[in-house]
Amino acid sequence: MSKMIPQNLIEIMIHNAQEVQNQLAKDHAPVVKLHSKYGKAIWLLSELDPVNNIAFGLCDLGQGNPELSYVSLSDLASLKHARLKVPMVETDPSFDGKFPMSIYLKAARAAGKVVEDDAVLSLLSPLE
Repeated sequence: MSKMIPQNLIEIMIHNAQEVQNQLAKDHAPVVKLHSKYGKAIWLLSELDPVNNIAFGLCDLGQGNPELSYVSLSDLASLKHARLKVPMVETDPSFDGKFPMSIYLKAARAAGKVVEDDAVLSLLSPLE
């Protein structure tokens, strides 16, 4: 599995994926945030297929077009800085996904990048 993501978060992501497969839930909050240490790429991930090590979530490569997509955690873990030879992608341990993925997507499409500001996200969240 991925060493980038703590095991407890991996378990939540696997559970989320199982819920979606069984049509029990479809709009989970992101569980983990990965980001490029030397670039603008950000991945907010909510689900994980443990067999193929493929995660699902909001993917923003820093080009102004964030989208929901799948990403290989193995591929992300293998990315190294060309000169420094250190890992390019790391987990943000302070990230706390408080809103459903649809809210993060709506904000990202409007801003052209991932938005993490709770005040902005809460404006897009339906009143309960």
